[in-house]
Amino acid sequence: MRRLLRRTAAAVLLLIAIASGSAFIVLRAISMPGPLAQERAVVIPRGAGVDTISRLLAQAGIVRESWQVMLAARLRSANRQLRAGEFLFPAHVSAVDAIEILRSGQPIVRRFTVAEGLTAAQVIQLLERDPSLAGAVPPVPPEGSLLPETYHYTWGDQRADLVERMRSKMREALAELWARRSAATPVKTPEEAVVLASIVEKETSVPEERARIAGVFANRLAAGMRLQSDPTVVYAVTGGSGPLGRSITRADLRMDSPYNTYLVDGLPPGPIANPGLASLEAVLNPEPHQFLYFVADGNGGHAFARTLAEHNRNVARWRAAQRDQLQQTENPSD
Repeated sequence: MRRLLRRTAAAVLLLIAIASGSAFIVLRAISMPGPLAQERAVVIPRGAGVDTISRLLAQAGIVRESWQVMLAARLRSANRQLRAGEFLFPAHVSAVDAIEILRSGQPIVRRFTVAEGLTAAQVIQLLERDPSLAGAVPPVPPEGSLLPETYHYTWGDQRADLVERMRSKMREALAELWARRSAATPVKTPEEAVVLASIVEKETSVPEERARIAGVFANRLAAGMRLQSDPTVVYAVTGGSGPLGRSITRADLRMDSPYNTYLVDGLPPGPIANPGLASLEAVLNPEPHQFLYFVADGNGGHAFARTLAEHNRNVARWRAAQRDQLQQTENPSD
């Protein structure tokens, strides 16, 4: 009833203006530049009528009075054509142009970025915290089933739909990469590719190293050696909830878990994160070499070794670099 009264009032105002010879003033009021000093985004809820929309635009400072939007919508016969979503209104937009934006303009495109190496639980946490998404937070999907990428969406899109897009993208990408895999890959199935790629993803953030580290793991699997990957231990301890937040301890290395590759042979039973395209590519096309070991080099990358003796020397250098760095932190003036 209240909505009907508002619409009737707007129509009456227009008729009175025309009858009194002041139609020009009214038309000028809805077509002149509005009060908005700088561009602004406004969310139009689903199901909002022209009276609600008029009030929202007035409250947001897009127009001076809500009746300007109501009259502009009526003159453009746009009452039933105004869309829901998040729209960007330029500075000093008129009521007439505001109506055109809501009738034929494009909603603001938002971006949701899934970084490589996040666990499924971490991705769900990000979705839950995003206020521009709607709907219930879906259950945590299987680990490794989401493709890290930047996804475009509009205000009010469903969280569950975005998760399904991530899963669909991973299925498509994996099928494409699997079709052109190298004979040198150590994995036998696409599922194994995701498992090993998730470990490679967590082992290095240096793009140039991914194929080399994949080659190390391929050599270890071929030689019957255990992978002995620290990130698998972290996953065993945390269950994929997030970072460990501390250094790995000897007790962690002895933890009885199928994900602890210091104790179990071969691959763990599932991925430890969501690997990106580059890590999947690296596992399916590993670099051919004879390296069996690698350790951090203190500069963000890794030092690779063919023998245990060479590896131990690299470890000693890394520890020395750690000590030097600690001393510089404690004695910055030295």
